[in-house]
Amino acid sequence: MSSLPLPAPDDSAPPPSPAGLPAPAFSPLYQQIKGLILQSLQAGEWKPGEAIPSEMDLAARFRVSQGTVRKAIDDLAAENLVVRRQGKGTFVATHAERQVQYRFLKLLPDTGDAGVEGPAERHILECRRVRAGAEIARTLGLRPGDSVVQARRVLSFVGVPTILEDIWLPGQAFKGLTAAQMASYPGPTYAMLELDFGVRMVRAEEKIRAVLPDAAQAALLQVTPSTPLLSVERVAYTYNDVPMELRRGLYRTDTHHYHNELS
Repeated sequence: MSSLPLPAPDDSAPPPSPAGLPAPAFSPLYQQIKGLILQSLQAGEWKPGEAIPSEMDLAARFRVSQGTVRKAIDDLAAENLVVRRQGKGTFVATHAERQVQYRFLKLLPDTGDAGVEGPAERHILECRRVRAGAEIARTLGLRPGDSVVQARRVLSFVGVPTILEDIWLPGQAFKGLTAAQMASYPGPTYAMLELDFGVRMVRAEEKIRAVLPDAAQAALLQVTPSTPLLSVERVAYTYNDVPMELRRGLYRTDTHHYHNELS
């Protein structure tokens, strides 16, 4: 008995959702496919650095055309969520990738790019678990009193303390994080959080203002209390806009400048 031919992919119909999750409505189909791929990334189906299925396989999985999948992946690549490699496929982006590993660090030396100085020297002043106050809890989407990891460190370039950072991370997601772990990892801290805890920061929002340091901050950065500093407050998010880090930094700008590219 001959089998009936399979119908061609119907790009007018919404794709089926894995695990019974409803597909986003009232959006172009490629955006719905992008959302479903994001769900798989968030669920850890494909880890940072791993290849995702081919466009053909994803098209079959979601019952849409290969062109629709390609457009969804184009969007993900533009947002640095995946990386295309010629002849090899598409991979989940990671902060260990050379071209993106320091994309959240915007402080550059006046005499050249960040590569001239090499990686920052890290001095971890503290790393401990505390109860989140109301402001920290609200920023990280937690309840007041929930556990958070609080760290303070100084980043130095060519021996000069340049950045003082206070960092808060949700305690549940970062169980066991230690000062030694933060100090010893040879690459970017965000890459360590990916590798050891499976949490990838995919985007960040920052607030920037000029401030004067208090006496303790001035001493740690080896400046006077009358030295103007750049205050940078950053909230970093993982997939689907889940906040996973609050970072407050004080930057010296006597030999460095904050550089951002706008498009």
